[in-house]
Amino acid sequence: MSKDNYFSAPFERFKRDEMSDWSGAFTLLDTVETYFDARVDLLQRKLQKHSDRLKMRAEETFKIRDLSGDLLAENFEREFKSFRLRVSSRMTKLSSSWQSAKVVRTREKVSFFFGVMSLVSSALLFGLAPQWVHISYTLQAMYLLPLRAYIYKKRAWHYFLFDLCYYVNILNFVYLWLLPSSPALFTACYCLSHGSLASAVITWRNSLVFHDQDKVTSLFIHVYPPFTFTVIRHFYPSAELRFPALLQLPHLNPLRAMLLSGAIFGNCCIGNSFLVDRRAKIESGQRTTSFSFLLNDKRGVIGRSLSSIPPAYREMSFLTGQLVYAVLTEAPAVYLLYDSPFWSGAFLLFILSVSVWNGGGFYIEVFGRKFERELEALRKELAESNARSGIETPVSTPGLSRSPSEDGQSSSSVENSPPILMNSKHLLPEDPPALVLPELKIDPEIVPQSKKDQ
Repeated sequence: MSKDNYFSAPFERFKRDEMSDWSGAFTLLDTVETYFDARVDLLQRKLQKHSDRLKMRAEETFKIRDLSGDLLAENFEREFKSFRLRVSSRMTKLSSSWQSAKVVRTREKVSFFFGVMSLVSSALLFGLAPQWVHISYTLQAMYLLPLRAYIYKKRAWHYFLFDLCYYVNILNFVYLWLLPSSPALFTACYCLSHGSLASAVITWRNSLVFHDQDKVTSLFIHVYPPFTFTVIRHFYPSAELRFPALLQLPHLNPLRAMLLSGAIFGNCCIGNSFLVDRRAKIESGQRTTSFSFLLNDKRGVIGRSLSSIPPAYREMSFLTGQLVYAVLTEAPAVYLLYDSPFWSGAFLLFILSVSVWNGGGFYIEVFGRKFERELEALRKELAESNARSGIETPVSTPGLSRSPSEDGQSSSSVENSPPILMNSKHLLPEDPPALVLPELKIDPEIVPQSKKDQ
């Protein structure tokens, strides 16, 4: 048998089938390789496209570095116009908020309505029906005092509610509706209402600001009690029938009146003694009392006086000073007001005039200083923008700078200063690159240093 015919025929057939299978296997591997090569190539193209996109963004971001002089000037002009538009919008908004009465909120409108109607209705009741004045006092207190307690508790000011003025108001209601025949209680209420409460309008700078609920309430607490007891003493028709205590008090005994009011003051101090347990909160500033407020008011005479006293004796000195203050302020009521309807009316008119004066000062100070702060913020924004742009812009701020030609002249009033033309070419010129804001001069006496008032 020859060598080529060494294997049998079946084996030769198996050998041919095996070679055929391997040939098919190589064909499958080629297909897989072609598929993955296409996928890898597609992925590479996507990565390249993403890389080109990132390069384009980077070039656009740093395009300012490659701009020519003309393109840079065009870009600067576009940015300048955009900035001028923002400034114009801000000045327009400032002008509208300054001149428009729509800035007051609904709550302030309600307070304004209540304050004006309270003043008008009280005047009408005094002239037409004095016997209703104490009822008006009670009804208004039923609205204002709970609202004051809620607001002060919410603001963590509720320790102010333990002051003498709130004790006296509660004591007044006790006399008006529970003990109208008590001469001692009437004497104490009359003296404290015309003494410590009425004089607090001057001490605490109470203001007749109708849109401010807090100031309206504070003024009511200090003005309405002396007004009510003045009406009962001098203008209430047949007052002895409604308040029998007046039958026994044709005149006040000065010593007895001072002792009774001093006893009420002492009870108030005893009622405040529990605040010693809250000393940590008070000293940390979490709670505020009249004593801590006046002590921290370094601009006031009381604050400066208390600061000069050793800490161990400050509270006792404060209480002693309050007692002396109460006695001194009650002296006019004991010796003059109780027997004179004329001087009683003049006293009430004086107290109300002080509150009106303080209210006028509040409007001038608060709104005037707010307008000045707005202009100062605008000046800073203009200066920062010009500093980034590399140009110098003369910007004047109200009351902060003066030209050399004005050094020998006296400061002019607001009426003599040039008006601010909102959104006009004088404020925002079209052609020059520099922004020039007209100078507004404000007399420092018109805007005095503000002081917190209750």
